[in-house]
Amino acid sequence: MLEKIAHKLTRRPKLVILIAVLMLVPSILGAAFTRINYDILSYLPQDMDSAKGEALLEDPFRMAATTMLIVEDMPPEYTHQLQKQVEQVPGVSNVLWLSGMVGIQVPTEMIPEDLRDIFFSGDATMMIVQYDQPGASAATMKAIQQVRDLCNKNCFLAGFSVFIKDTKDLISKEMPLYVLMAAVLSTAAMCVTMSSWLLPAALMLSIGLAILYNFGSNILLGEISFITQAIAAVLQLGVTMDYSIFLYDRYLEELPRHEDRRDAMATAIVAAFKSLSGSSMTTIAGFLALCFMRLTLGRDIGLVMAKGVVLGVATVILVLPSILLVMDGPILKYRHPCVSPNMNRLNGFIIRHRRFFTGLFLVLFVPAVYSNNHTQVYYKLDESLPQDMPSIVSTDKLKDEFNMASSHFIVMRDDLSHADMKELEEAIDAIPGITSVVAYDKLVPSSIPDFFIPQSIKDLCKQGGYQMMMVNSKYVTASDAVAAQLDQLNALVKSYDPNAYVTGEAAMTADLISTSAVDFQVTNYLSIIAIFILVAIAFRSISIPVLLVSTIELAIFINQGIPYFTGTEIAFITPTVIGCIQLGATVDYAILMTTRFQDELQKGKDRMEAIRTAASAADVSILTSALVFFCSTLGVALISTMDLISSICLMLSRGAVISALVCMFILPSVLVVFEPVIAKTTLHWRTPKAPKPPRQGRPGLTRKQEESLPSPEPLPTGTTPANEELPADPVH
Repeated sequence: MLEKIAHKLTRRPKLVILIAVLMLVPSILGAAFTRINYDILSYLPQDMDSAKGEALLEDPFRMAATTMLIVEDMPPEYTHQLQKQVEQVPGVSNVLWLSGMVGIQVPTEMIPEDLRDIFFSGDATMMIVQYDQPGASAATMKAIQQVRDLCNKNCFLAGFSVFIKDTKDLISKEMPLYVLMAAVLSTAAMCVTMSSWLLPAALMLSIGLAILYNFGSNILLGEISFITQAIAAVLQLGVTMDYSIFLYDRYLEELPRHEDRRDAMATAIVAAFKSLSGSSMTTIAGFLALCFMRLTLGRDIGLVMAKGVVLGVATVILVLPSILLVMDGPILKYRHPCVSPNMNRLNGFIIRHRRFFTGLFLVLFVPAVYSNNHTQVYYKLDESLPQDMPSIVSTDKLKDEFNMASSHFIVMRDDLSHADMKELEEAIDAIPGITSVVAYDKLVPSSIPDFFIPQSIKDLCKQGGYQMMMVNSKYVTASDAVAAQLDQLNALVKSYDPNAYVTGEAAMTADLISTSAVDFQVTNYLSIIAIFILVAIAFRSISIPVLLVSTIELAIFINQGIPYFTGTEIAFITPTVIGCIQLGATVDYAILMTTRFQDELQKGKDRMEAIRTAASAADVSILTSALVFFCSTLGVALISTMDLISSICLMLSRGAVISALVCMFILPSVLVVFEPVIAKTTLHWRTPKAPKPPRQGRPGLTRKQEESLPSPEPLPTGTTPANEELPADPVH
């Protein structure tokens, strides 16, 4: 079946390319209509109290998107007029400022102290702006931009929704540069290691199609995260380019055996499919391990990237052969000498000192594991943005002038007595680090009749049987101080209402920290187990998966431990992503080395000669693969101004190089030293493979064409067929 498909694909290459190009139309439309989610906190498990509280802020309070607008050195008349203009912005549901409670004619010093502390600080005042839609929605993003357009240089808009808006703008501006940089650097790397100037262009064209198909099919998922959008293209390029190179190398290998290059390509397709369907499984397993994170951001990245690998393999098998056949002439015409280092002397040195490198393999685990476990991570999302961005500047203003580094939102039932609420508010005020409390009983004295109370205050504080309190803190999000404060606040609030929820950026980030700590362990163990099983099945061995997985895990520990020695903090999601992706994508280097070693042993060579030959043959392929992976991700790391994206890509690029070096310098020694153990724990480790019978027939003809030819006349007795060698002369 596969042979028939391959034969048909190679007979109509231009038609195949036309179909592939036409498929770009739905792909581009799908990519354009796929929603991008810029709110990482929305990926928290929905059974957590902070997520439940956030849902109540969305409905019925419509306060999931809340921003603080600071106005400096402007008269009350300007602020009052600005409030009226902001209220008219589509998407804004409510604007709360003192003019709606006491009027702008009342002197500041005559305003009740509780209100003055909330809305005034020196020459600055603050209004609270609420939006109809959630903070990451397109409607809220548009409303935030319109509010900004109404403001002058003395106004500063702060809040998590504003941070999301700036993140979206930054990614939208830099995303094309990520893809361009990855393509340029990867092409340059391939031009150095390949013998044709046009071959990299052909391979990049195939990968480009696969990437667009992947992005277009994301519409089936409904939405993807901005992190997935930023790194998916470069990751897919880095991990699937090997498949294209393998197909072309196999095509060159088959050319001398066929008169028709189309038959050579058909044979290469069959061979490539059998090989790639197996080798891609480790990469897919690494990505799918991310799907088991409770933080569903992992599932988002894992599904998109696993789908990208599958589509990458499909494009290599179905489309790339036609591209290569059409471009075959120009590819051969524009050939040039390529860099192909001779690794024989280096491998000879490594094998002679195999005990040293094996000992180094074992010893390196101690500092690698220690540094990996002590690398500092950060969870405060705005740390990943350039510090001169408007949302960061505004947040700093809020912190410095109003002593509001973070805000907690408490949602509880609204039937508590005025006395209980007063007692609760006083207890909250007494918690260390709390700077102010915005609550119904604070904004509205009990002596004022209900019908005098402005509707805006009622809507702000009470909805659908719930009441909401906003508690401002001087402690920054993701700090130990705010974590302790949240523990006290939760215990206090639940003593009055066991079903109350404390939410907000700080509370959700605290849950993010606890969730990620578990996710990191689960996903890494799952990826190790999955790849261990795949390698064990492939080699029918117990010892080989232990050695290969341990080798790549050493590379991962070294990679993730480097920030410890440089004193660098990395984003919280980075270790989880790196652990799975580096293992799944680079264990192929170790598999390649081991496979070649086994092949040489099965040819009858002793283990020293076998490992030297295998290493020299595999090193160039490992270097080429690692170089492409390195270049595709390094470009993004260099140009991204968002540290979250930059740190992931930097560690991926560095991880590819470290994995390659470990496989080239340490793995050969480990394999040759442990070879006796491997032989006892692996089925048919040294058993020679049965030689494939040569195909009888005429090159370039299909079996059906051969059968239609007349049978050859029998040869005269004693005559030797033309394609059969004469026996060697025993004398010579």
